[in-house]
Amino acid sequence: MTNFLRSITKPTFQVNRHLSLIALTILLNLFAFSAFSQAANIDMVKWKAGKAAFKNNCASCHNPLVKGTGPALAGSLERWTAEGKHQGIDGKTWLYRWIKNNNEVRAAGNPRGLKIFGEYAGVAMNAFPSLTDADIDGILLYVDNSAMNTEAKVEPTAGGKTTEADAEFPTWILFVIIGLLIAMVFALNRLSGSLYRLTKESQGESVHPFIPFYKNRRIIILCGIVATVFFFYLLIQNATALGRQQGYQPEQPIKFSHALHAGKHQIDCQYCHSSASKSKHANIPSVSTCMNCHKVVQKGPVYGTEEIAKIYKYADYNIDTKVYGSNPKAVEWTRIHNLPDHVFFSHAQHVKAGGVKCQTCHGPVQEMEEVYQYAPLSMGWCINCHRQTEVNFDGNKYYSIYEKYHKAKAEGKMKGVTVEDIGGTECQKCHY
Repeated sequence: MTNFLRSITKPTFQVNRHLSLIALTILLNLFAFSAFSQAANIDMVKWKAGKAAFKNNCASCHNPLVKGTGPALAGSLERWTAEGKHQGIDGKTWLYRWIKNNNEVRAAGNPRGLKIFGEYAGVAMNAFPSLTDADIDGILLYVDNSAMNTEAKVEPTAGGKTTEADAEFPTWILFVIIGLLIAMVFALNRLSGSLYRLTKESQGESVHPFIPFYKNRRIIILCGIVATVFFFYLLIQNATALGRQQGYQPEQPIKFSHALHAGKHQIDCQYCHSSASKSKHANIPSVSTCMNCHKVVQKGPVYGTEEIAKIYKYADYNIDTKVYGSNPKAVEWTRIHNLPDHVFFSHAQHVKAGGVKCQTCHGPVQEMEEVYQYAPLSMGWCINCHRQTEVNFDGNKYYSIYEKYHKAKAEGKMKGVTVEDIGGTECQKCHY
């Protein structure tokens, strides 16, 4: 028996130690990979825009993972594509047409559309002609990757419907699995060490006193290095994300649709935000601005009179007598776009002098049912914009003092002048 233990334990011990170290290394890499790989492979701006579009247009009837009033949407593109072509048109195109106007798809006899219509007892989906292909791309990206948000859950509502509070795979399970695997590595290493010690002792050889892993210097140093790296990674990540809120979409006191006002009716942004070209701040429109139109427009296409009635309440306006009361109140809108207090930003300088369009910073507002923060508004994002954006230099008196650049352009030495060229990346410009 002793010879048998001697023959198998020593090599087994050496192999197990090496395997244990290899397994531990693999696990640590898997841990890091699991934390970063999904976000790295997903366009987060597009994902967040898709999430917002989903909530605005789809969430009342659909959930990415659970069947509700309509089918679960995860994998929709794959299912439609698998149907093959119909009338020479691929499944993806039919899906996009279905979302924009399902009536046309059913009228064309598309088998997938007819199957869904029949499966849900002939309940027709609303048409969404205002959604662009880019919007639908974002929605499909979101529903196929909804598990990236770990804080949400699926909640049933009245009538058995399921609203999307984002059903997601709980990340804590992943951490538990990794912890168990790491514990298994240490247990196997301990077992192999014990067998080796027993063999040595049975042969009468001297054995070093057993040192628990928590007293082992090498393990302590390794764990200390890993913990330090992880700590500083979290510190840097949280510090750089401090105050940023890309994708922020608070619920507002009135359901105001920019897609309807700025998109369908093409109301100019500066009709409501009139100070954007004149002041540091873009003003929030007053109730009186809303009443300019809504004295006449008393019913909306989606919510009927419900939301417009809130405007009348804030304005203290009697729709029957058409008389204002003496107690109007301001609408308590929730601010969406915020910059740190130590940052100087002037809307007038960008809109008037720079000729920057609202969508450059605020995204496709004319397509948003409910506005959300489209851009990260980080320092790096602003700096990159200043490096790439050419200023409206010719014929603009604001830039007449830059004689050197005017001369260089006239001589053909410069094609255009960027914001960086006129000092747009100097610290004092924004942090004076």
